[in-house]
This record gives sequence, structure tokens and C-alpha cells, in this order.
Amino acid sequence: MKKISSLLFLIGFSLYGFAQPASPFKFTVVKNLEATDVKSQGSTGTCWSFSASSFIESEIIRKTGKKVDLSEMFVVRKIYLEKAVSYLRYDGKANFSQGALAHDVFNVMKTYGMMPEEVYDGKNNATIHNHTRLEETLKLYLDSLLKKPIIEPHWKEGFETILDTYLGVCPAIFKYNNVQYNPVSFAASLGINPDDYRGFTSYTHHPFYEFFSLEIPDNFSRGQYLNVPMNQLMEIIDNSLNQGYTVEWDGDVSEPGFGRRGGAAILLRKGESIGDSLPIEDAATQDLRQATFDSHETTDDHLMHITGIAKDQKGNRYYITKNSWGNKAGIDGYVYMSENYIKLKTVSIYVNKKVIPVSVKSKTKALLEAKPKK
Repeated sequence: MKKISSLLFLIGFSLYGFAQPASPFKFTVVKNLEATDVKSQGSTGTCWSFSASSFIESEIIRKTGKKVDLSEMFVVRKIYLEKAVSYLRYDGKANFSQGALAHDVFNVMKTYGMMPEEVYDGKNNATIHNHTRLEETLKLYLDSLLKKPIIEPHWKEGFETILDTYLGVCPAIFKYNNVQYNPVSFAASLGINPDDYRGFTSYTHHPFYEFFSLEIPDNFSRGQYLNVPMNQLMEIIDNSLNQGYTVEWDGDVSEPGFGRRGGAAILLRKGESIGDSLPIEDAATQDLRQATFDSHETTDDHLMHITGIAKDQKGNRYYITKNSWGNKAGIDGYVYMSENYIKLKTVSIYVNKKVIPVSVKSKTKALLEAKPKK
């Protein structure tokens, strides 16, 4: 994510690590799908790996009833390498940071496999994840390569050595539940086909019902998202949850109404704050989505995992969303995002293609049946 996002965990923890005023929100859960335990991304910008891994873990639960704790840092490690290749090919003019997007997790799954957390936690004996020095060291190494007339042919060996130092050595073969695997065979054992998932967004600077590459810095791999009207984006989210499928979410959490009290995210009107009673929210429209995206008021800050639906005491709709700031943030590690907040501040989502409503399928059948581009 952006530079600010590497600090999001620390900001979130500071907000919830001390006694908070009484919340004006009284939530009633309408539906909440099963997910694995809340984890912490620590002081990193790797929310994309935590959220997409959680999304895949819920898919495994839905399909098999089994809980599997996937290694976020195995994926992160592979994406650092992918970003390094891109950075060198573009002569240092490509994005190299801790951020990425949900489709990158599926790309790793297809190309490199997956690994369980108990085999590779990526902390290398540290207490929390912290990639500040790792990112700096990796980039310095890449920049040193670019200063020479010819890039050394075996540069990846030095890159992997840095990763080993900070994240720990990644095993080629391992045992899990008394069965021997490598990352590829372990991924195959999960029963998840990465091609079964599609990304969606909603902006008017591209035609609706066509794929396009989202123009955000963390989309370094130029992932394609199907563009649909805002109301259909919401229909996809609702359809998914109502059919028992969770949703991967990417959006803006820098708003003053995000999670400051009561673990709720609401679309505050300018100059308003959350007091002792429920505030009146701003409305969200398609035109406002586009305007705030173009002006950078809506930013690609954070990825999380939507698992359910709730209502407040006035009947307003919220989306129960698993965060990666640890279980002391929000409501036991979750944040409840209002319908208006989701409408305006969602940058993209990822869902199982089985939940795509007929209203979208009828216009995009050939596109949806094609394998997503890497």
C-alpha cells in the first residue's frame, strides 16, 4: 500500500490500545460467515497478503470444513522478487514497495504454490512483522545493480540472501499433518483454483462491462478488474455474502469516519465527528466515486476481508470486515463498514465467480469465462 499504510497498524493500535469513549453504535449481526483467527500484519504494508490469505482460508472452510493457516510471508517473499524483476526491467522507474493487491496472492499460488504458517512465519524469531529495514535494504541492493553498465546475471542469489536474513530461510520441502509437501503440492492439496476468482471495480473513466488495469501504484503486476456500475458492485458483494461466500476488499481507510470509535467505518459529513448519537452520513454516488478517485481523496490504502452483514440500532446496513491490525483493534479485530462507506470508498473487490449475478454475467459472459490475465 502507500507509504502511510506501513504505519496503519501502529495508528490502529494506538487508537484502540487505550480506553475509548462509549460507542454510539449498537450492532446486530444479520449474517457472518466463518473465518480464521485475526492476525497482525505488524509494522508492514502487507495487508494485501493477510486479507487475501484470509479470504482463501474462508474458501477452504466453505469447501472442506477444514481450517488452514496460510503463510502470508511466503507470498510476500515471492512478490518482493516479482517486484524486483519489474523494477530492474523498468530501470528503477517501477514501483518497489511493500504493497501489492489481492490478485498477486493468486498469482503466487499459481506460479510458486503456498505454504502453511507453522512451517514459515517469516518473522525469523522476531516478535512482530517489521519490513522497514527489509524494504530499504532490498531497494538499495537493486539500485546498486542499476548503477553498473550490465546487471549481474546471478543477482537473484544476493536478493534471496537478503530475504533469508530478514524473513528466514524458506524450506523447499516440509511436513504438514504428517504429509510431505513442497509449496506447489501443498497449494494443490487445498482444493482452490485461482482461476475461479475475479476482481471488480467501478469507475467511469473506463467503459462498464470491460476489464481494465486499475491505475494505482500497488497494481505493479497490472491486474485486470471488470468495471461495473456502483450499484452492481454492491449487488456482487451482497450476492456473495448471501450465498455463503466471503469478499476480498480493497479501499480507503484514511477517512475521519473510519474506525475511530466503536469499530465502525462511516461516511462522515465534512466537519462532523462521531459523538454520543449516530451521525447522519453523506450519500455516495457514481459521480462522487469518480471525482474522489481522480482527486486522490479516495486512496488505495488497505485491503481487508468482508465476512458478513450487520445492522445498527436504526436499521442501517454494515459490512462485517476482518482487519489485520490484531484482535485489539476495532471489535475483536473487525471493523463494521457502513453501506455508504463501502459504496464510495471501495477501490476493488475479489469474489468467487460463482456469485456473479445474472445482471453482470449476461453482459460479460465471454470475458468472465476467459482465464484472468496475470
